[in-house]
Amino acid sequence: MPSTLALISNMFRDPRQRGVAVAVWMSCFMGGMAVGPVVGGVLLEFFWWGSVFLLGVPVMLVLLVAGPVLLPEYRDPAAGRLDLVSVVLSLGAILPAVWGLKELATHGWATAPAAAIAAGAGVGVVFVLRQRGLGSPLLDMRLFGQPVFTTAVLIGLVTGVVMGGVFLFVTQYLQIVGGLSPLEAGLWLVPQNLAVIAATLLAPRLARRVRPGNLIAGGLVLAGAGLLLLTGVEATGGLVVLLAAFIVTSIGMGPQAALGVDLIVGSAPPEKAGSASSVSETSGELGIALGVAAMGSLGAAVYRAQVAVPDGVPAATADAVREGAAGALTAAARLPAPLAAEVLDHARQAFTAGLNVVAGVGGVLVIGIGVAAAVVLRRVPVTAQVPAAERAGASI
Repeated sequence: MPSTLALISNMFRDPRQRGVAVAVWMSCFMGGMAVGPVVGGVLLEFFWWGSVFLLGVPVMLVLLVAGPVLLPEYRDPAAGRLDLVSVVLSLGAILPAVWGLKELATHGWATAPAAAIAAGAGVGVVFVLRQRGLGSPLLDMRLFGQPVFTTAVLIGLVTGVVMGGVFLFVTQYLQIVGGLSPLEAGLWLVPQNLAVIAATLLAPRLARRVRPGNLIAGGLVLAGAGLLLLTGVEATGGLVVLLAAFIVTSIGMGPQAALGVDLIVGSAPPEKAGSASSVSETSGELGIALGVAAMGSLGAAVYRAQVAVPDGVPAATADAVREGAAGALTAAARLPAPLAAEVLDHARQAFTAGLNVVAGVGGVLVIGIGVAAAVVLRRVPVTAQVPAAERAGASI
């Protein structure tokens, strides 16, 4: 993914063309998200769960054949040697932190996950210090000296955290609370994905007349409003409200998805396009991973605090119910009908409460980062024939 963004930055030097190219790139990504749940739902409906991993095989085969023929090659003439120590340090910072957060979400507070998070943070500090002292760093920290670059990266990270967590709960709500099959849940997600594709494609055109900072800020406030609407979703009859709120959220996320990436890549010199692209992708992907872990931990904590286990449920089954809504769904199948219905009702109510809290926290975070975007990015000019150097220099 970073390589594709670096290619786009080198192939399209004109800001308007690059903006459109990035929007098409992002729309293809979103299009895959729209098709993926449906195709995945079909596979899960009729085949074993591992079949979903076969989807990427034919795509990769086509890429391996067509890529070397069709894609141009660009290299940094002054590129230094790959610093393997930095690679190890980057993994040592990210993996323990993500593992620790997920363990906390699964088992609650414990010494080992907390120590893993602290160790990851410590290794992260060592990684940053090493990058500042290298002549050819794995991550060029000088890029963060530009307010536009730093703010766009932060927006990608925060929105990744929020959407990673909210998407996790929405997909589970459709199946656990709404009772939909994997295929039906995938079909319910199609309108949301189509909405974000449309907003992503429209954003570069609007950015020719409206400052990108205003578009991104307005979109994030709209997305925050959609997330706050999700706080009103109920365990019974909430599918329509859920879909409407998620569509509003997705439309609001469109401008930052298209323009944020363009701001990151466009603010870097051409020879640093690969580094800037990798930062852009890492911020979004790391945000999603942290969102699943952190927001998942928050929702799980709310679920455990809210769920009530009826009298008469065996101890082992009660533990499964308290573990999570999916466990409650499986455990209920082994109970008599009246008791099973009561268990499921309590579990669905508690899970919905977790969704409401996660959406509320996400809404506040997104609106907050939208306000920051309005302030820091307010001087970034419209993209009509704006030299990349001028855009890179825009700051408060």
